This record gives sequence, structure tokens and C-alpha cells, in this order.
Amino acid sequence: MNREKLKPIVTGIIKHIPGIKRFLPTRTGGTIESRYCYSVWLRHLINWNTYYRNRLPESVAELGPGDSLGVGLCSLLTGSKSLYSLDMIKYWDTKRNLKIFNELITLLKNKTNIPDNLEYPKIKPILKSYKFPSNILSDELLSKTLDDNRLNNIKNELNDIDNPNNTFLKYYIPWNQSGIIRDYSIDLIFSQTVLQHVEDLEHTYKSMRNWIKPKGLMSHTIDFKSMGCTKSWDGHRAFSDVEWKIVKGGKLFLINREPISKHIELLTKFGFKILTKIPNKIKNQLNRNQYSNRFKYLSDDDLITSGVYILAIKE
Repeated sequence: MNREKLKPIVTGIIKHIPGIKRFLPTRTGGTIESRYCYSVWLRHLINWNTYYRNRLPESVAELGPGDSLGVGLCSLLTGSKSLYSLDMIKYWDTKRNLKIFNELITLLKNKTNIPDNLEYPKIKPILKSYKFPSNILSDELLSKTLDDNRLNNIKNELNDIDNPNNTFLKYYIPWNQSGIIRDYSIDLIFSQTVLQHVEDLEHTYKSMRNWIKPKGLMSHTIDFKSMGCTKSWDGHRAFSDVEWKIVKGGKLFLINREPISKHIELLTKFGFKILTKIPNKIKNQLNRNQYSNRFKYLSDDDLITSGVYILAIKE
């Protein structure tokens, strides 16, 4: 076994030791910071605005909010009327949500410029301008979305987030149950480096197809790298399925290892038209002979695409 594969497999075996998981990190990173959440949401909103300039998404669903609901909360603060937060594990808590909520209010009231790729170099997509998008978030709009009564109503729901009668906020953990969201009810579904972790991609794309309204949009940033599992960015493709199961260390999900072509295939299968596709490309560090049989025959484009931003519309 080569050194590229040895350490991840040994680490995965260790994770199977009874009781070891309580000593492992339980955070996903990123959404513990309000500026990160602000930067992520405004990028999705700006891309929404490239297609729908005269309206905001009223109903929004986020896949994989992570350590806080901050990105989705920012959607509410900028005009959305309902948020569905969907995850497999509950990483966030009410105290952190409230802290980030209050910080997001300040960022918006100050019309803070979007934190750029010097501050958050890993956030995609890259924007042409990081100035506050006043063309989308006008003074008139913000006076309504940041009205004290509206903010108090959202905050009350944050404090009582399990209440089934909430109108602004609903969450589902785990989210992969049938019928959790009414069909044809969502304007925008978005995710930030989440879809690479989803094991059943076909079910996920089918669910999104069902939830989203006709002419609704999906906005996804997807990372195809090894996420630190291996030294080389594409080292996760060296493992057989059996070896990768060991590397996962008993986790329900880690990385699904699917390339960009799989996502394009599923978008097409479930009736989405791609409006924007911005790939990130890096030379593959392993050669084909080092990949497991499952990945040896990927296209050259698959092999060098380390990430992508996709905006798609339901036709």
C-alpha cells in the first residue's frame, strides 16, 4: 500500500475504536462566523439577481447549513419570507444562531462590503465586485426587511425553533425523508460545498426537482477535492470502494467522490438547465494508473475539475 493511502486507512481504522468519536471534532467550520455567512449568502443572491432582477426569492431552502443557520438567516434578513434548513446532523445551537443573527443585522445596516477572497480565499464563486449590492438591497427594501417588529418575530422563532407553527424558520434533520417540503413551493435551493458529501445524489436531485417551483433556481458550490483526507487534492480517487469505506471510519458520509460529470448528468435527468457554470481547474496530482478502477476512465475534464459553481433553472 502506498503512503498516499496508508495514513487515511489507519486513521479510518482508529475511528472504529469504541468511544473514540467523542474525542473527535464535531464542528464543520465556516458558518461559526457571521462575516463568512454574509459573504456566502450575498454571492448566491447576486447570482440569483443575474437571472431575476426584479424580485427576490421568497422561499429558500439550504442544504447543509453546518455550524449555524447564519447563511439562511441572511436570506431572511434580505427579503426572503421562509427558510428551510436541511441537514443530516444537528451541528448548530440556538445561542450561536442568535449571536450570528445579531451580527448579520449590523453588517446589513452598515451596508458592509462583501468579505472578499483575501479574507475568505476558499469561498466560491469569485465576484467581479465586492461592493455592497445596493442595486439589489435598496434602502427602501432594507427598511422593510430590517424592521424591528420583523426582526423580533424572526428572533422569537429562533428561540422556539422546534415550533411547527413557525412561518420564517423550519428545519429538518435528517432531511432525506419524503414529503418534508411541499412540492413546487421553493424559489431557490442553495448549498455551499455540501453536495460532495451527499451519498445518494440521485435521490437528492430528484427531491430538489420536486420541491422547487417551475422556473425556480438552484445555486450550488461543489468541491471535488479530497477535503484534507489525502495529501494530494485528488488522492481520494486512489481508494477502492472497500478501502474508502474504511477511511470513512463509520461515518454516514464523508465524500461521495463523484466528478462534475455526474452532477451535470443528474441536472439534465431531472429537468434543470444550467445558466451559469464556473469550474475551478487544477492539474491532477495523481496519474490514471494510481486511481482505483472506478476512476481510471474519467474524462480529462473530470480529472482536473476541483470544484464548480452552478446556477440552474428548473425548466
